[in-house]
Amino acid sequence: QVQLVESGGGLVQPGGSLSLSCGVSGISVNSFSFYVMGWYRQAPGKQRELVATIAPGGTRNYADSVKGRFAISRDNAQKTAYLQMNSLKPEDTAVYYCNAHIIQTDYWGQGTQVTVSS
Repeated sequence: QVQLVESGGGLVQPGGSLSLSCGVSGISVNSFSFYVMGWYRQAPGKQRELVATIAPGGTRNYADSVKGRFAISRDNAQKTAYLQMNSLKPEDTAVYYCNAHIIQTDYWGQGTQVTVSS
């Protein structure tokens, strides 16, 4: 059973930084390396939206709203994906979800709250 567990959310002031982690269990290190890992977010009253993805080969994709501020990375040996968030804005406030995608299958974490407020 594949499980994703996010950590690192919290309350931060505008302009601050947070780092999120997503640990994956239930698959081998070799299998993890074939997954596209992604971060999505959902603000109150809004649909879930893509934040960033990182492909097995390391190709990264970002939403326009976070380009230049957020950085996604992965450590295949640790079966973990990361999201470094800098220059945070109040509009970044949301529940952030980790996603693991392979072929036609998606796995999701439970989400972690990020609140940007003074």
